[in-house]
Amino acid sequence: MMLVIENVLNRQELEHMRTLLAQARWHDGRETAGYAAMRQKSNEQLRAQDEVAVRMGQVILHALSGNARFISFALPLKILSPMFNCYRGGGEYGFHIDNAIRVDPLSGQRVRTDVSTTVFLNDPQEYEGGELIINDTYGIERVKLPAGHAVVYPGSSLHRVSPVTSGQRVASFFWTQSMVQDDAQRAILFDLDQTIQQLAQKPDNAQDVTRLTGTYHNLIRQWAQT
Repeated sequence: MMLVIENVLNRQELEHMRTLLAQARWHDGRETAGYAAMRQKSNEQLRAQDEVAVRMGQVILHALSGNARFISFALPLKILSPMFNCYRGGGEYGFHIDNAIRVDPLSGQRVRTDVSTTVFLNDPQEYEGGELIINDTYGIERVKLPAGHAVVYPGSSLHRVSPVTSGQRVASFFWTQSMVQDDAQRAILFDLDQTIQQLAQKPDNAQDVTRLTGTYHNLIRQWAQT
């Protein structure tokens, strides 16, 4: 299941990040690629310990901590420190599946990559190409979102970034280890949670909301790992 979350970053946060990006020192993205990925990856990244990357990552994590849709969808247990990449001059990343386990370069903590997230940091009209193409059990999706919007999808998905033929595409990407490892179970819980929230808007649905909320938490008890 894939989810688009609008306005993860507000205008003020985006302006702050653009100011920081003006100071960015980009490096060959293949520095963080494994043997197979190195042959498919052509982009630039900020190094994880770069002060600009750390500060922008803190902005994103703070924004996500208050985003109810992200929390409902990902059910986060651990979030890898956000990373940042730039595609330009024909840069692309061929079809691949992300490593199942990654080590957070800042904390040293191991994170299972259950859920992938990309936050777009500039607008689609600023570059040609650069679609995030996700191919999983739900079909093929081509994603190119306004600045500040995010796409969240299973880390097990086959995906790629198409060549950027003009301009530049700048984004943050990171992974979440969910309390619920199974993609299908997370989808059920997300749909149930969204239904509960819709029903809760009307006071005459109180009994249904109570019953479904109990079902939701009982499923969490069965499926969650903490």
